This record gives sequence, C-alpha cells and structure tokens, in this order.
Amino acid sequence: MKKNILAIIPARGGSKGIPKKNLKILAGKPLIYYTIQAARESKYINSIVVSTDDEDIFHISESFDVEVIKRPENLSRDDSPTIDVIFHVLEQSKIRVHKPNIVVLLQPTSPLRTSSDIDAAIELFLQRDCDSVVSVVQNVHPPHWNLVLEEKYLKPLLGEQFFTKRRQELPETYLPNGAIFIAETKTLKMYRSFYCPKTIPFIMSIEKSVDIDSLFDLFIAEEIIKKGDETYKDNKN
Repeated sequence: MKKNILAIIPARGGSKGIPKKNLKILAGKPLIYYTIQAARESKYINSIVVSTDDEDIFHISESFDVEVIKRPENLSRDDSPTIDVIFHVLEQSKIRVHKPNIVVLLQPTSPLRTSSDIDAAIELFLQRDCDSVVSVVQNVHPPHWNLVLEEKYLKPLLGEQFFTKRRQELPETYLPNGAIFIAETKTLKMYRSFYCPKTIPFIMSIEKSVDIDSLFDLFIAEEIIKKGDETYKDNKN
C-alpha cells in the first residue's frame, strides 16, 4: 500500500523564553523557514501543514507555499499537549480527504535538521519493526553524574554506585532532541504519544540537535550556519 506521509509543523505564537521565537531571524531567514524548507525537500513527504495560533506565523508560512491551519486558543497554551494539536490537524476536512497513513512531526525549533535527516528517519521507520521513530542525541554528560540539592547539600541523583563510576563503565544514554517524530496515524490514536512499546531511535549529531530555546541557542545555530557546516548544507538554497 502506498504511504501517504504528512508533515506537521506546530508553531504557536507564544513563547516565554524568546517572544515570537518561531519568527526570530536566523542567518537572514525566520526560524520556521528552515523546517518548512527541509520538509519541502524531503522525497517522502506528500503534504505539509503548519499549525499556528499566530497571524504573523500564519502569513509567513503561507508565503513559503505550505498549507497553514489556524489553531484554536485552547490548543495554544503553554501546557497544551502536542498530540492534541496533531489530532486537530488530522480532523480538518482537507486532511481527512487525503487520509495520511504516517505523521512526521517537525518542530521549528530544530533549524539544523535537514531533509536528508528526515528522509533517513522515514526510511528507518519503514524498514524496521517498530511503532515509532524519535530523533535523539547521545548524552555528552551521563545523567548518572547528575546532582540534586537535599537540604542545601549536593547528592547524586541516582545514587553513589553510579556517581563514582567512569564514563566507560556507564551505559550510553540518549536525549530526545525534538527534531523528528514519526508514527502511523493509527498508532498515535492508540497510544496518544510517539513513545510506544516499540520506539526506535534516530540518532543525530550534537550539531544537528541544536534546539532553539534561548538567545544563546540562536547564537550557536547562527555560528554553525555561518561556517557552512556540512551538517547544515542540505537546508541551503
């Protein structure tokens, strides 16, 4: 059966860390441009939808020749679950007619994720026995070395038995980088999450895993772009 793959880009207007974050200029273009362009250059994605509550994001996204759906206020709060945003998109009449088999969630805060990354993750999803694929980056600093404050004193989060071990003695751990999430629509309806019993990782480099949450993150991404890093070139014109 031919797969109909829909990319959903959630881009609300509100942001506590950086106001109007999705429209912040990065290397001469609004942040959301990089995700839209990567999705457009994918050889597998059939359609792209931006979901937003913001008029400026709506019009700028439309100017990049993708479909934009206005998100209701109750799905635009800080605590609004992303899965509900996905279902809102899937319930739109135009999307129902197309009946996508697979949803690829692409957050606009990952500007260095390329079309090649998206296609490789989709291929992994199609070829492996899995419920979903989630992009991750390997932890540079093992979480076993994390500390917490207990009554003003530092204590190992996971106990002394891990805290005193060398990196080589600890298991490799991975952190979701927010760049790519893939699952079939029926799986999302069943689990209401991309984290399912059979979720497999799409491992990405530290450079491509830059997630824009602060002005410092924007600075790092801009420096990578300016240097013409190989991790970025797929997104260039």
